[in-house]
Amino acid sequence: MKNFLLVGNGAREHAIADAVCRNKDVKLFAYMSAKNPGIAALCEKSNGEFTIGDIHSANAVVEWASSKNISLAFPSPDAVLEAGVTDALERAGIKCAAPVREAARVEWDKAYARELMRDFGIEGCPRFGIFEKEEEAEKFVRSLKGNVVVKPVGLTGGKGVQVAGVHLKDEEAVISYAKEVLNRKIGGKAQVVLEEKLEGEEFTLQAFSDGENLCFMPLVQDHKLAYVGDKGPNTGGMGSYSQEDGLLPFVSKEQCEKAKKIMLKVIAAFSKKTGLKYRGVLYGQFMLTKKGPMVIEFNARFGDPEAMNVLSLLKSDLYGIFEKMQSGELKDDAVFEKKASVCKYLVPEGYPIKSVTDQPLKIDAQKIQKSGAKMYYASVYEKEGVIYTQSSRSIGVMGFGKTIFEAEKIAEEACGAITGKVWHREDIGTRELVEKRIAHIKRLLS
Repeated sequence: MKNFLLVGNGAREHAIADAVCRNKDVKLFAYMSAKNPGIAALCEKSNGEFTIGDIHSANAVVEWASSKNISLAFPSPDAVLEAGVTDALERAGIKCAAPVREAARVEWDKAYARELMRDFGIEGCPRFGIFEKEEEAEKFVRSLKGNVVVKPVGLTGGKGVQVAGVHLKDEEAVISYAKEVLNRKIGGKAQVVLEEKLEGEEFTLQAFSDGENLCFMPLVQDHKLAYVGDKGPNTGGMGSYSQEDGLLPFVSKEQCEKAKKIMLKVIAAFSKKTGLKYRGVLYGQFMLTKKGPMVIEFNARFGDPEAMNVLSLLKSDLYGIFEKMQSGELKDDAVFEKKASVCKYLVPEGYPIKSVTDQPLKIDAQKIQKSGAKMYYASVYEKEGVIYTQSSRSIGVMGFGKTIFEAEKIAEEACGAITGKVWHREDIGTRELVEKRIAHIKRLLS
């Protein structure tokens, strides 16, 4: 038996745990900040174990893991990677398939990622500037007539980025938010990254990396804005879809290949710059524009919700892929089912402004299973057999089918099997919204 350590407890981690545990030779050990009922059940089923503690405390994670004879570990969330949990585990002699802190810097330091692309001449980088002084930031914004994206340098849980015309109504609002980021040190530092606003459609490309080779996963499109019709404030992601052929309805194979080449150049540039290997999952967030794929950002972990789309369809042994990532022997090892997938996140009433918490959910698990759907627990807790909401996203509901629209119907039906004070975006994966994306790209490229 192989003892596998997972650090983290969201729906993304539930999806990782579920995929790893398809290998019946694996015992799951989980270090969580709160008990995820799905992960806890997989620990029990595989004869593993879980504990609750501070997932950002490298010493605490190492202390617990050291007595469990762990053969491989996967620290998952971004803030855990920034806290150096991978580094501490490796120093303790525990092998890891996740990036060390310096490698994860491509995510937790937005300035570093942009400078890496600029210094190594990697295409797909928009015009940008990194600022510490208000007057210089203002000058840059005015030079682009307010057509700017404002990014705190550090981690903000996916909610710190604000875009002109979406969250910021005009040039003055852009300048005001850039100054706020500097003054309040949003992202943990008095520094702000300003970038030209790109027009196009976003897509996510994730890859397993052993430091030299990348093994790519199907493309996914996430939906960051809270409300139907792409309106409202930013969220961690309200849901996502993938297409049966691994592409997206508005992304061609040629465009996808360009994005893949950018990611390969980034891991090569990272090695040249640092002498280190980028080992772990690399997530490229792209915007398909008139100029081709442009990089919005890189993340050093699976996306959430995007992990649920790809890992639900993974036919290969995820534990085996993680082993090859760690050992530097990765080939084209990941095989995925040729199905479409749609994820819809159920979230508490009031999310993302002021969530109603501690509300019971009634889950008809039999109905969900019968429909062919799946669910992954996120920010919930269990008490006396009942699932209750917390302040963040509650449950990721997955549907699968021959097409996106077939998968959407299954996901939507499964959402109806979970009742309580929760809601979701009904339009994710619908024909109307997908065709809107296709029409947008056609207009842009014509």
